[in-house]
Amino acid sequence: MATRVFIHGLEGSSQGNKSQFFKKRYPDMIIEDYTGSLDERMDKLRRILAGKKDLVLVGSSYGGLMAAMYACDNESAIKKILLLAPALDLEEFRPYLNQKIAVSTILYHGRRDDVVPPGPVREIAERVFTNLSHHFVDDDHPLSETFPSFDWDGLLAD
Repeated sequence: MATRVFIHGLEGSSQGNKSQFFKKRYPDMIIEDYTGSLDERMDKLRRILAGKKDLVLVGSSYGGLMAAMYACDNESAIKKILLLAPALDLEEFRPYLNQKIAVSTILYHGRRDDVVPPGPVREIAERVFTNLSHHFVDDDHPLSETFPSFDWDGLLAD
């Protein structure tokens, strides 16, 4: 059985809409609060996931950046990555641009996202994730219109 993990965005929390959605539908999902610098957030994520395998990571925005970085550093522990408008265009992801990650990666990004640019993120994701399924949806950055309608049971399946 896979270990499912949701990583919220920069200003999100375990009490946000996506976190609450996942808590209600997938009570076994690991959903924590991440605060502070990226290094502090990544340290906490590494502590939480230490020794765990068969991970299904769901990362939203800044949490998508965190999920992608964790996957790049721990590919053998990852079963699948789901990225929701991930902030891969930030400087912090640059060291990973020459890596090739073969785990199943699914990316959803709103065409009307005015926070994280969909075009550059797609180019970066295609460069790093070799088993990528990319989906543009008619939505904005939080994916508030489309997020609840995604086939989460199928997406989170082993």
